[in-house]
Amino acid sequence: MNGNRFGRLFQLTTYGESHGDAMGVVVSGCPAGVELSTEDIQRDLDRRKPGQSMITTSRGEPDEVRIQSGLQDGYTTGTPLGMLIENKDARSGKYEPFVTAPRPSHGDFTYSAKFGTRNWGGGGRSSARETVNWVAAGAVAKRVLEASDHDVRIKAHVSQIGDVEAPEVTFEEMLEHSEENEVRCAHPETAEEMREVADQHQTAGDSIGGAIYFECRGVPRGLGAPRFDGVPARLAQAMYSIPAVNDFEYGIGREARTTTGGEYNEDWEFDGNGDPTPVGNDHGGVQGGITTGQPIYGEVTWHPPVSIPKSQRTVDWETREEKEIQVVGRHDPVLPPRAVPVVEAMLYCTVLDFMLLGGRINPDRIDDRPGEYDTDYHPRSPENVDD
Repeated sequence: MNGNRFGRLFQLTTYGESHGDAMGVVVSGCPAGVELSTEDIQRDLDRRKPGQSMITTSRGEPDEVRIQSGLQDGYTTGTPLGMLIENKDARSGKYEPFVTAPRPSHGDFTYSAKFGTRNWGGGGRSSARETVNWVAAGAVAKRVLEASDHDVRIKAHVSQIGDVEAPEVTFEEMLEHSEENEVRCAHPETAEEMREVADQHQTAGDSIGGAIYFECRGVPRGLGAPRFDGVPARLAQAMYSIPAVNDFEYGIGREARTTTGGEYNEDWEFDGNGDPTPVGNDHGGVQGGITTGQPIYGEVTWHPPVSIPKSQRTVDWETREEKEIQVVGRHDPVLPPRAVPVVEAMLYCTVLDFMLLGGRINPDRIDDRPGEYDTDYHPRSPENVDD
């Protein structure tokens, strides 16, 4: 199976199934000299992990990360970072009825049709559990950017659940309020309404879709390339890779379909440094696939979770029978609240990859590591060889 790697210079390669022994990610291309700890990664994993509230799955996973390679004395060495997160609370028995009877709108049949087999416990590789790896990699990318000379800041919040849509909020409001409620909406009053909608669907044995708004601040101009390596193209790949994402848009997004050229085009002026800059930012920080230096912003849409306890119809491809099924287990009634750290992680990974490709960050080492390197050190000197 291919398709388990993302990135050009900053690469993450992931492995693991929902009910396997563990999830894991190998990050290649992380510069040496970046101060990094388990706590840096755990903070974001805790934001994604299950069991945070009544509107998330009750699966009891601590999601504790172990850094297995690429770190020495609290700093990255430039070699691949290996990270492992064990699965502690997998219960595969409830999935046995679906071994040859696919759940509606899941990857059960398509995986089996392609490979002739699959890990059916919890959805196996197709489960959103796999995004725990992405969040771990995103935490590393975030630390690299924080250690660089660039003030890149990324934040997201839940902008809609069902027909409840949050009003426009500022970047500062997202930073201040999005983690104050379990819905992760930066508008507190709307968050309460969203919570009620999620509760209603959960009580009815159903689920509901939603959306996440994001912003990337401090991304320098000139990143990206025309056509297949344009920033929107790579962002779209990152966002559409997230399970259950149905739509990705940047800038004014779908509003562009009813906008005239005269309305959409942005004049040019000189900024405070005497550099040309667009007047306005309907383009979402990108023109011609290349960053303008303005904020990159957009929205990602999720379809409702397809694991619901309502009675549904399927077929058994071995017995050739039609049957009624009920998907029992521990599932989220709405996905965006737990997906906010996933979106942020993939944005950090994508932006860092572009900055490494564009030469904005030294791909070999971060130069602000404290202390001096011992140029006289030799690993085979007698005093440096263990008996």
